[in-house]
Amino acid sequence: ILTLILLAQIAPVFAQVSGTLEKHIRIGSLQSHFTAYGAERAWNDSYYQGMDWPADYQFQDNAVIERAWLAAEDFTDADGRNWEKYGIYITAGYVGESLFPVEHIQIAKFAAPTIYVDGNDITAPYKSDIDSIDANQIPDRIVSNIVNTSMGLTMSRRVYAFSQQYHDNYFIKEYTFTNTGNVDYDDEIELNTPLKGVRVSWGVRYSVCREGATKFDNQQSWGKHTWVTRRGEDYPAHAAETITEANPIVDWLRCGFAWTGQSDRVTSYDNIGAPDVNGDGRITAPQHTGTVIIQVDRSAADSTDDPNQPVVLGWHAGDTYPSLGDLNDVNPMIQLYDMVSGNPHMGTANGGTNRFYEDNTSSITDPVSPWKIHNDGGGTNIWICYGPFDLEHGEDIRIVEAEAVSGLSRKMCDKIGSQWKQAYDNPNESYTYTMPDGSEISGTYANQLADVFKNSWVYTGQDSILLIFGRAMRNFDKDYNIPQPPLPPSLVEIKSGGDRINLTWNPSESEGEQDFGGYRIFRAIGKPDTTYEEIFACGVGTNHPQIVNSYDDTSPVRGFAYYYYLVAFNNGSNNTTGETNPTGQLHSGRFYTQTTEPAFLRRQAGESLDEIRVVPNPFNIKARELNYPGEEDKIGFLNIPAFCTIKIYTERGDLIQTIEHSDGSGDEFWNSITSSRQVVVSGIYIAHFEVTEDYPETGKLLYKKGDTATRKFVIIR
Repeated sequence: ILTLILLAQIAPVFAQVSGTLEKHIRIGSLQSHFTAYGAERAWNDSYYQGMDWPADYQFQDNAVIERAWLAAEDFTDADGRNWEKYGIYITAGYVGESLFPVEHIQIAKFAAPTIYVDGNDITAPYKSDIDSIDANQIPDRIVSNIVNTSMGLTMSRRVYAFSQQYHDNYFIKEYTFTNTGNVDYDDEIELNTPLKGVRVSWGVRYSVCREGATKFDNQQSWGKHTWVTRRGEDYPAHAAETITEANPIVDWLRCGFAWTGQSDRVTSYDNIGAPDVNGDGRITAPQHTGTVIIQVDRSAADSTDDPNQPVVLGWHAGDTYPSLGDLNDVNPMIQLYDMVSGNPHMGTANGGTNRFYEDNTSSITDPVSPWKIHNDGGGTNIWICYGPFDLEHGEDIRIVEAEAVSGLSRKMCDKIGSQWKQAYDNPNESYTYTMPDGSEISGTYANQLADVFKNSWVYTGQDSILLIFGRAMRNFDKDYNIPQPPLPPSLVEIKSGGDRINLTWNPSESEGEQDFGGYRIFRAIGKPDTTYEEIFACGVGTNHPQIVNSYDDTSPVRGFAYYYYLVAFNNGSNNTTGETNPTGQLHSGRFYTQTTEPAFLRRQAGESLDEIRVVPNPFNIKARELNYPGEEDKIGFLNIPAFCTIKIYTERGDLIQTIEHSDGSGDEFWNSITSSRQVVVSGIYIAHFEVTEDYPETGKLLYKKGDTATRKFVIIR
């Protein structure tokens, strides 16, 4: 027994992490998840999730899958078997077989603020995002991910994210590949031999984007119609040049990016940008997303950047790759090594290092569908391959990339899309359009002028993502020492009131700093994913120079939902050089304080049951934007008892919904949904109100428990 106890005490501690564990970064306008096994698959059993931009709005997911591989040659495994070529597919299915995640944590620079809306902590679901806090780190968040492999090559991945407004829509990903010889979860070293001809490769497919796919072709939800292009063929000639804000957009960066192309299944209109043809025309897929290569070590002994890496940067058919099968299958290993060395799997028709979009289209309105070129229904990957590297035991190689999303703003998507839709609805009428360069063109939809106008604006997203790539590169070059904004308040409370909505917040920890500027409050009406307007500012350069920590919003209208966010800002004195971003004031990240639940201007409880009103009545779907903007199915019950049960019946007496009103106010609202989650149809409805508590006011009993009232109302859909 004593021997067994002693053995248990000296046994190694296994650092095993679930391969499906995800860490979410949600602090900037680009938000996404990162998975413990070392690469990302976006499918969540319902839809493709991740790379959300702009994260202000719903359904902005752009991710599909990152297929990643490691490979070496003349490799002898831990069982003594020699492989001519040996490959590892970094995917969930190989966790515990060839992939062994041993660390997956998220480290924050400071504790996330706590936000209350009417007493509800809306930030509570996200507290588990953070595992530890390091006040000395520069990025707002760092995800640290370590995976051992059966090759004895350990991958350490560190993902850096920032909330500074000019750097919040990219992730810098720093990979270090070390020949540790560790082929499993425990700390024991099984191999101590060199690794020869190491190759690192990935193919990344984007949907660009989830909302856009719902507007023109759901097959784009897995990226079937995704275009891909590349830049940086002449990077070695420019590698020593410095990017500045005076010339922030350059096309010599080593990068590849993707966007939504034409669908062969939709031929009645031009698909670029996925205009909402059945709605207001808004551009629903303006995103351009991809990867820029920032640093690739020349060798284990030389950490200077190799301008001739990656050896492959281009495109590859989405679902065309060697299937490794079990780890005893030799031929797929050889095929894999061949692919990650730069030879497209299944031939050159399935991939290349050229500019896939430019080489297969003749104009920005060319109706060709990308997948028709390579005939892979999975769409198109951005294809990147590094190597070969030789690593002695203990040596490592570092690769640094940034992944970003950018494109037209929502305001421009609305503007460009509505102008295009006007021409679409009146195809023979001539309109004048302002182009991105300021010039004007005139013509009709029938002669494609409206499409030229729309597509020219959508394709400005290429400059936008090159701008972001350049900022990411400058951030890395400055060792991440970009100018920092002040910290957000640690606590914000928003309370609905009878005549105002009150906001209070703790002072930012940065208030005592010399460059602290003040606070700004922004508000949206009806829903959180819409336009926010500044409603209050205090501090430097504002109409309220004295810094305060509370504000009463007295302008709300009863019945409307209000959403807020608050930022702290500085005076810009720490942001004057323009080396990494435009100069001027910097503000804390809006997503730290942006609310996802509404506050309302509450009515006082009705003084009698006779005061109860249903608004609007009748409810007409055609007038929905005049009723409660942004909440098209909303019906209000006003001047109701402070505490009551509201039961809604059809005209024939079927109970379809029950609402318990218990907040003491005189307002309650219904979204026209039955208890079985069905939208109601046109008809006459009856609302029955039953008082659930006596309601006294200054000693006078206005109504008592059990009192009832009914109201009829009409819905026209």
